[in-house]
Amino acid sequence: MSTEVVQLDANKLQALLNIMARLRAECPWDIKQTPQSLSKYAIEEAYELSQAIHSNHSPQAVADELGDVLLQVVFMAQMYSEQGHFGFNDVVATLSSKLIRRHPHVFDHANFGAKTPEQVAALWQAIKLQEKAELGENAATGHLLDTVKWQPPLAYAQQLQAKATTVGFDWGTASEAFAKLKEEISELEVEISAADHATKERIQDELGDCIFSLINVARKLDISSTAALESTINKFKRRFAYIETALAQQGKQPSEVDLAAMDVLWEQAKSQ
Repeated sequence: MSTEVVQLDANKLQALLNIMARLRAECPWDIKQTPQSLSKYAIEEAYELSQAIHSNHSPQAVADELGDVLLQVVFMAQMYSEQGHFGFNDVVATLSSKLIRRHPHVFDHANFGAKTPEQVAALWQAIKLQEKAELGENAATGHLLDTVKWQPPLAYAQQLQAKATTVGFDWGTASEAFAKLKEEISELEVEISAADHATKERIQDELGDCIFSLINVARKLDISSTAALESTINKFKRRFAYIETALAQQGKQPSEVDLAAMDVLWEQAKSQ
């Protein structure tokens, strides 16, 4: 790669950082954001990137989504820089050092030699553990579930439940887990029926218990709650698209008919 190309890329990156700094100084919406408020957008952009890749979108569409993910990194780094913690260059330097450190088979090939993909994954984990030990992060906290790495809520809940089973905290059968689900649903019904008196927080709490219990049932049946929900989402989209298409053939929009009419078409979609 020529020096000119490297310099051009560096200029583009600096221009992006300058744009972000100006937005934080002059745009009311950007000024209002915090790392906490922005984190949800980072997750959304990651999902949109995944969708673009798996939906066989054009490479340009994937590049666009990658840009949105990069925006979250630049945005977050700018906010932490303003607080005097670290900047984008620190993020890049830390990542570069980590990649070199965790790939000794590439950057220190003479001592580590060739590795299979499986051996590389094992080596990566071993180095991660060593890094945590050196930083003192491996000190026992006494909390078993703290060892489960954060991930999207459905999968995280299922992993937490699975970890708890390692010390015997688990229902014996799926039927027992299902009985607990029905108990939680009954408690939710009580809160909903007393909606005039119950707070939204109490209803949300009971709803969360129901979802958590349902995930537990899925785990006992050896079913991924995430996969099950994704399947239902796709099914819902297909059936609703059928409704839209059927109504369009009648010269109508969904907003122009009542629920009963749409439900008839929904049942037709199910039968097909």
